[in-house]
Amino acid sequence: MSEANTRESSSFCISSAPILTRSNPPPSKRHSPSSSISSSYGHHTNLWDSDATSSLSRSPLLATKLGPKLIYRTSTDVFLPLSGPSQVLRKMQLLTVHNHGKLGQDRFAAIRGLTLLCKTVGLLNRKQIKQTSVDLARFRWEEQTEDGRGREVTSRITIWIGVLPDTNGDAAFDSAQAIIELLKKYEIDDIDIAFRESEAQLLASPLLYAPVNDVHSLKSSSIAGLRTLHMQGTLGFYFKIGEDLYGVTARHVLFATTEGNDLYRYNTSAPKKNVVLMGNRAFDNLLESIQALIGTLRNTVTVLEKRVSAHADRARVGNQQAAADQDKFQQSLDETRATIADLRKFWAALKKDWSAVDNRVIGHVVWSPPISGLNPVCVVKLDKDKFIPNLRGNSVDLGTEIEAGRFMSLLYPRNNAPSKFDYPEDSLYLLQVPNSQDIKGDPTRFVIKRGHTTLITIGRLNGFESHKRHYGLLGNFNSIEAAVYPYDNNSGPFSRGTDSGAAIIGTNHDFVAQLTGGTGSTDSSDITYGTPMEWLWDKVIKVEFPRAVLFFNGPATH
Repeated sequence: MSEANTRESSSFCISSAPILTRSNPPPSKRHSPSSSISSSYGHHTNLWDSDATSSLSRSPLLATKLGPKLIYRTSTDVFLPLSGPSQVLRKMQLLTVHNHGKLGQDRFAAIRGLTLLCKTVGLLNRKQIKQTSVDLARFRWEEQTEDGRGREVTSRITIWIGVLPDTNGDAAFDSAQAIIELLKKYEIDDIDIAFRESEAQLLASPLLYAPVNDVHSLKSSSIAGLRTLHMQGTLGFYFKIGEDLYGVTARHVLFATTEGNDLYRYNTSAPKKNVVLMGNRAFDNLLESIQALIGTLRNTVTVLEKRVSAHADRARVGNQQAAADQDKFQQSLDETRATIADLRKFWAALKKDWSAVDNRVIGHVVWSPPISGLNPVCVVKLDKDKFIPNLRGNSVDLGTEIEAGRFMSLLYPRNNAPSKFDYPEDSLYLLQVPNSQDIKGDPTRFVIKRGHTTLITIGRLNGFESHKRHYGLLGNFNSIEAAVYPYDNNSGPFSRGTDSGAAIIGTNHDFVAQLTGGTGSTDSSDITYGTPMEWLWDKVIKVEFPRAVLFFNGPATH
C-alpha cells in the first residue's frame, strides 16, 4: 500500500451500516506507520447501515446510506477506490473483542485510569483530539478467491477511535504514532488504530414495557416528564423499598439541558416533578397505531371470509382436505374478529380515560445525581397501584417481533447443537441475578434489550470497557461504558434514538447494563453504550437507597 493511500480519508462501512464515502486526503507530508502494526480491513466497505442491511452473502449494493468517514488508519491493507458503478462493495461486520493477554479488563481498574484504553484517552486529551469514543473492535468480511467461492477474513484487534467531524488527518496521524509508542511500552505489536468521524448521542425517547401477555394488543408504553412532554424514554427497571415501588431511567430522559446538571432530590415542600405514561407524541402514535392495526385486520377478515367460502364450496362436494382447511380458516377468522373487537374497546378506553395528560401521571422523580462518569441515572417513585395488575418484578417482554424458535437460534447460532436459551412460556424474561462477571464474556456473549423504536433486539457485548465523551450545552461528559455491537449485517442497529433507559440483559437472566446512548448518526447507533449494572446498582443506587431490593416476585404488595 502506498503511503498516501494509508493516509487517505475513506469510506468505511460495517455491520448494520451505510456506505461510507471518501473525502479528500490530508496532506501526505508524513510517512505511514511501520508495517509491524498492520491489519487488513481496508478497501471500500460498509459500516453501520440502518434497517435495510445485507449479509455478507448478499449484494452490498443494497446499502444506500452514508456512514462514518474513516479519517486515518494504521493498517497497511491497500485501499481500492470504486472503479465504476458495477463494482461490488465489500461489506464488513463489526466484531467484539474478548481476549488479549496484555490488555486489562478490570472495570474498576478502568475507573481508576489504569487500563491501556484509559491511557489512550489521556494521550488523546493531551493531543487535544476531540474524541467521542474509544473502543476495541475487530472487523470481518468476505473476500473473493480465485475459484469464486469466497473466504471470511477477520482483522486484528483495532483501537477504534471516534472523533468529531472535520478532525484533521495530520492530527490523527500524530496521535496514532503516539499510541503506537504507548503500545510498544507494553510490548504490544499486534493492535491497529483507526480514526473515524462519529458523535456520541443521548438516546432520549423510549418505552416502559409493562409485562403483559404476548397476545395482548398493548406491548409497551413510553414515559416523559410532565413539563417535558416532547422528551420520551424507557423506564428500564424497578426496585422496592419496603412496600414502595421505584423505577429507574436515564437522567436526560426527564431533565432538559436547560435545567442544568445539578443534584436533584425531591423536597416535600416543593412541587413534584411528575412523570407520565407516554408523552403526547407517544400517546397520539399509540391511538393511530391501533386504528391502523384495526384497518389491517379488517382487510385480513375480507380475505379469510373469501377463503372460508371457497373451501366450504369444495367441502360440500366431498373434498375432505378442503373441509379441514375450512375449519382452520374459520378459526382464524373468528380470532381476527375477536381481536378487532378488543382493539376497538381498548382504543375507546384510552381515548376516554387517558387523553388528559394528568390522568397519565405514574409517579414523580425523587433523586437524580448530576451526569458524570458512570451515573446518568434518574429514580422515580411510582404509583404502585397503577403497576400491580401486570407487574411481575424485573422482566423484559420478548414480544412477537422475532419468532420464538428463531430467537433461540439467534442466541445459539451453532447448527450442530440445540439452543440452551430457556424461552419463557409467556414471553416475559425474568431477571434473577446481577451480572457478577462485569462485561467480560466469551466471543459469543449475546445480550437483549427492548426499546421503543427498535423493540426487541439482540446484540454482541464487547469484552473490554469503552470510553465515551458527549459534547453538550452543559459541558463535556466523559464516561466508562459497556459497549454493545450489532448482531450482524442483517440485524440493523441494536438501538436508536428512543431507547435510553432500557435494560440490557444477558442470556443467563443477568442484568448487564442500562442503555444510555450510542455513537453514530442522529437516529441510529453504530455502537450502543450502557452503564454497567454492577456499578449502577452497587456504587450509585444502593449508596443513596441502602434498603433497595432489585429482585422481587409479583406485585409490590406481596
